[in-house]
Amino acid sequence: MEFIYYFGDVFSPVSFALLLVGTIGGLILGATPGLSPTMAVALLIPFTFQLEAAQGLILLGAAYTSTVAGGAVSAILLKIPGAPANIATTLDGHTMAKKGDGAKALQLSFLSSAVGGVFGVLLLIFLTPLLAKWALAFGPSHLFWLAILGVTVIGSLDSSSVVKGLLSGCIGLWLATIGFDDIMGAQRFIFHPSLGGGINIIAALIGLFAIPQVLTMFAKGRQASGAEVIEVKKHSVLDATKEMLRWPRALTIGTITGSIIGLIPGVGGQIAGLVAYDQTRKFSKHREKFGTGHPEGVIAAEAANNAMVGPSLVPLLTLSIPGSPTAAVLLGGLLIHGIFPGSDLFDNHPDVAWTFINSMLIGQILMCVFGLYVAGMAARVAQVPQSIMAAVVLVLSVFGAYSVQSSMGDVYVMACLGVMMYFLERFGFSAAPLVLGLILGPIAEANFIQGSMIANATDGMGVYFLGGTLNLFLIAVVVASIAYSVWMEVRVQKLVARGEAKS
Repeated sequence: MEFIYYFGDVFSPVSFALLLVGTIGGLILGATPGLSPTMAVALLIPFTFQLEAAQGLILLGAAYTSTVAGGAVSAILLKIPGAPANIATTLDGHTMAKKGDGAKALQLSFLSSAVGGVFGVLLLIFLTPLLAKWALAFGPSHLFWLAILGVTVIGSLDSSSVVKGLLSGCIGLWLATIGFDDIMGAQRFIFHPSLGGGINIIAALIGLFAIPQVLTMFAKGRQASGAEVIEVKKHSVLDATKEMLRWPRALTIGTITGSIIGLIPGVGGQIAGLVAYDQTRKFSKHREKFGTGHPEGVIAAEAANNAMVGPSLVPLLTLSIPGSPTAAVLLGGLLIHGIFPGSDLFDNHPDVAWTFINSMLIGQILMCVFGLYVAGMAARVAQVPQSIMAAVVLVLSVFGAYSVQSSMGDVYVMACLGVMMYFLERFGFSAAPLVLGLILGPIAEANFIQGSMIANATDGMGVYFLGGTLNLFLIAVVVASIAYSVWMEVRVQKLVARGEAKS
């Protein structure tokens, strides 16, 4: 219970002011397309040079937490995920906003983010030594099977057709091979110098989600606005809380999935959100409503992507192994102040470690409070005329894509992928499976190649990839996921056939 001793340090005037600044700034940065949590934390590092170590980490930790949650704002209102972790939020959140339930969707996202985030930080506080040993158990073979598990989600993300979902995922997997191979250094599909470093995930994310929206808005032209005005429904925080508690299964699955996946080094919140969304959909009694503006989808996705924040820091603080790109930036923040994370961090610098962790716990609550305060006002974005909205989204998209690496090449990639996705959507394909393939491709490939090298030097491919309790467990989950998806698809087709026969 050592963390309680340092709890009061968070509420010192300077520390609490930094916590407020980091939380509010993180929400704003998170809602801006292209500014990922990693970039937001990196931008703030120079401001920590003159601060004490604990104070600098409070600022960075608050920005990390609130940026992940803030990404839901643009995901819900504009269908542009503020970060890869918010991809799954767009699937139901944006549809709710189009129905006038944007305030409700935002409130649900912030409430479920707070629940998942608090749970994740509590895991960080109470189970850090145990979880650190468990995180070390994951090697290349296990991460490969985890990526394959993510691939099994691809088909079910496209509600219109499993086949189209899988084809979209395959396109994403192919796009992931563009550039130089990280392991062998081979050059692949580099049609233009801009593709030498591969396709940047942020630029792809903006292009695949935002540009089709912009083109659709421009295609409609200046139509009579009377039929297009969306009535933004008022929704109280109390009603949102009751709504969230109506779906305990989605909240539980999202929180647990995010906590587990956040703990595994190198996986990230984007996979946590999508896997949680998929598993919630599979176990839901209202499976057919997912993708049509169903609250369960928003709750599961946002609970998962914030629940992973706390556990993602476990390998960093105890083993000096960053569990995510943002954790790697936080490692830099520690090293700047001469603090080396590891097993003795809590012995040598307990004031820094515990004050930082406690601030993240308080930061989750502050993030929820500020998010709920602006939810009603932010939802009015849905009432902006489409001609103006299209121009604003286009400017934000170009800014977001360029700001990642200060490269016009990323803007060209964003535009090309956006136009491609616009035409694919006309044929019933969706962006989410494609993005998931783009994310999972490098993870699966890199870990398979690394695993192959280890296997060839030891007991062979079969033993390395198919042996061991953890490998067998992950393989069983992969098989179960595929079998369940096939069973549900066959069941739906039979129900449709019966309905047609009766009619």
